[in-house]
Amino acid sequence: MRTVYDVQQLLKKFGTFIYIGDRLADLQMMESEVKELYYAQCISTEDYQMAILLLRQEMSQVKDKEGDTMNE
Repeated sequence: MRTVYDVQQLLKKFGTFIYIGDRLADLQMMESEVKELYYAQCISTEDYQMAILLLRQEMSQVKDKEGDTMNE
């Protein structure tokens, strides 16, 4: 797993499709779903950790972009 797209494909295997229309909200919902899958022991610890890392990195980038837009 290397990208947020890979996380989406992981969720898709379990029948979860997420599109809210707000990128940050989408990422937060994906994080919540990944946690639920992990707690239900449907995914490995390695997949869980990588998915959470990727999602949080992307959330950070989205927040930075939003901050830059507001400062202009």
